[in-house]
Amino acid sequence: MFKTLFKLFLVYMKIGLFTFGGGYAMISLIEDEIVTKRGWITKEELADIVVIAESTPGPIAINCSTYVGYKIGGVIGSAVATIAVVIPSFVIIYVISLFIDAFLAIKYVGYAFMGINCAVGLIIVRTGIKMLGSFKKTPLSVSCFLFAVVGLLAVNFFDISFISPIYFVLAGLIVGIVACFIPKLERKEGGEKK
Repeated sequence: MFKTLFKLFLVYMKIGLFTFGGGYAMISLIEDEIVTKRGWITKEELADIVVIAESTPGPIAINCSTYVGYKIGGVIGSAVATIAVVIPSFVIIYVISLFIDAFLAIKYVGYAFMGINCAVGLIIVRTGIKMLGSFKKTPLSVSCFLFAVVGLLAVNFFDISFISPIYFVLAGLIVGIVACFIPKLERKEGGEKK
């Protein structure tokens, strides 16, 4: 178990060190390292973890790391993964904060950030496409996806600031709960008629 926890620590240190662009960009690296290379969890488990991490308070990258760590090594695994994914960012930001004015004055740093922003956008799109491919496609899930995409595009295009993306998450939650209970109610009603 110690060997697995140590590997988990190293993997999450690597993920934390080489991920630019926040949690959504990190999900792709987590999938590559944890699912594809090591097989510690399945794609379906990671998809469920991402949904839970997105639905709970806090940064998605840390939540996702915590849940994956728990799946692999219990409470200790969740602590190891969480600490490991945070350490690189903390150290880098601390060092940068010591020299921030001089750092931002360097012309090439600005160019580097522009390049990183482009790459991060592509990583997030790649992650979304991979996750979309792993979800079970039913008429309900496809309808919810299309509604969310069209709704979010409309909100952004028309700059409707009072509609938050959180409303789309809550709407998906309500639709999922209702869709879960409808078959149970139908079975219950069918059983009472007999």
